[in-house]
Amino acid sequence: MSTRALGLWSAVALVVGNMVGSGIFLLPAALAPFGMASLYGWIFSTTGALLLALVFARLAQRHPVSGGPYAYAHLAFGDFAGFVMAWSYWISVWCAAAAIAVGFAGSMAALSPAFAAHALPVALGVLWLATLTNLAGVRFAGRTQIVLTALKIAPIAIVIGVGAFALDTHSFTPFNPSGRSVIDLTTATAALTLWALQGLECATIPAEHIDAAERTIPRATVLGVAFAAVITVAACTIVLGLVPLDTLKDSTAPFADAARRLWGDRAAHAMAGAMALSCWGALNGWVLVQGQIPLAAARDKLFPALFARTDASGTPRIGLVVGSVLASGLIYANFVGSLVSVFTASVLIATAAALLPYV
Repeated sequence: MSTRALGLWSAVALVVGNMVGSGIFLLPAALAPFGMASLYGWIFSTTGALLLALVFARLAQRHPVSGGPYAYAHLAFGDFAGFVMAWSYWISVWCAAAAIAVGFAGSMAALSPAFAAHALPVALGVLWLATLTNLAGVRFAGRTQIVLTALKIAPIAIVIGVGAFALDTHSFTPFNPSGRSVIDLTTATAALTLWALQGLECATIPAEHIDAAERTIPRATVLGVAFAAVITVAACTIVLGLVPLDTLKDSTAPFADAARRLWGDRAAHAMAGAMALSCWGALNGWVLVQGQIPLAAARDKLFPALFARTDASGTPRIGLVVGSVLASGLIYANFVGSLVSVFTASVLIATAAALLPYV
């Protein structure tokens, strides 16, 4: 069986699906104190993301090998840089998976008290559902990613399309309610917006599974990053124009508040389901990546040799399972606190571990 299981749309869905996760549903509230001046942060971070996308596109064109950031660092700087890159990036991936699984549990808790009372098994359940999906093979995981990405984008696109005709322009004033300077504003908001744009490199990682990788990966990376950036910026701006600033600052569900103003309480409830779906789609994509990094590093003898084993379809089963076991441990160990504390701990570890690969 050919291992070239992912085409252009699967690769685009991997980029978009991994970039558009739970963060987009919470970001409008985090940016509300800055008002429309948060656009400074968006301009800075989206410009940086697109430039990085072009860099990764060029690297993938020249070196269409699995491993993405790890592979490029290893080729350029040798074993030590490759070792540090592989381990730090892999840690960031399964920590991110833990955070997204917790985000899914939080979304389900908003749908029913029954889910709220069983948040730990819900988080672990969706993590292992994504793992089983990927264990079924890269081709199946890629097709699932296309479906989940389409389903997650649909409600966001509806809010953007309908909300554009129901904006309250008074919500856009004052332009800079924080009173900060442009430099301070850009620094503060870019720190928030950049988190929403992480994952832009994901199409480069399973390169050996992508058809015509030297052509497909650059196209998928640039298209995916551009689309994710446009829909994220548009969605956050529309929500800002629908929900009064004072309400938005204290909102725990900005998109639900926006949907309530457009269609009523039932729509607000449905947005919690949309957020859960978004988390599931992102989790599926990150779990796919989770097995590919140790596979590439093990082939270069920078990970234990057992991680280089694959099944007949080229699926790195050991990397997938070990990564999910570690993510499960992180979820379980932190569940003595609230969902927010688990999410925060996972995000902090993931972000810290991801800094080096981006640098």
